[in-house]
Amino acid sequence: MKYETRKDEIIQTSAILFQKKGYSAVTMRDIAKAMGIKAASLYNHINSKQEILSEIIISLAEQFTEQMKIIKTSDDSSINKLKQVVALHVNITSNNQFGMASLNSDWMHLENELEYYLKLRKNYENDFRSIIEKGIQENELANANPEVMLFSLLSTLRSLYIWLPKKEDLNIEKFITELSTVLINGINK
Repeated sequence: MKYETRKDEIIQTSAILFQKKGYSAVTMRDIAKAMGIKAASLYNHINSKQEILSEIIISLAEQFTEQMKIIKTSDDSSINKLKQVVALHVNITSNNQFGMASLNSDWMHLENELEYYLKLRKNYENDFRSIIEKGIQENELANANPEVMLFSLLSTLRSLYIWLPKKEDLNIEKFITELSTVLINGINK
């Protein structure tokens, strides 16, 4: 795989190791060994393992938050907005499956950026919730508990990084359509 910078290579290699071993179990030596370089060389490009984790998680969280704002403020129907949210998750996850593992499993290890991450996450969830609530108000969605709907949708979308890598021949566009149908319309006949 070709990387734009050495730092990008370090981040991608680290994301793979974090997903395989867990953030706490990975050392800077492990990262250097996976890259075929000396650990001291890593410090020419990155300050710490914490910085790597922050780069992975914060960049993904910002992507989600920025795109959610665009979706939320569009003039589309709530149903179409929800379909766009599903597409957002599938697209980001399919391009960043190892980073998504860190986002979902290692965020609590953030130190300096934890408060910022939690703010991004809260904003994202609030925007998602508001789309659902508007859909209920406008009779596009069932009159059900928005928190249960949010939990249901997010539980599936946040776990895509586990399922997607096992589907090598997956047609992403078809999958987005099918997943949107199941998540939004349910499985009733």
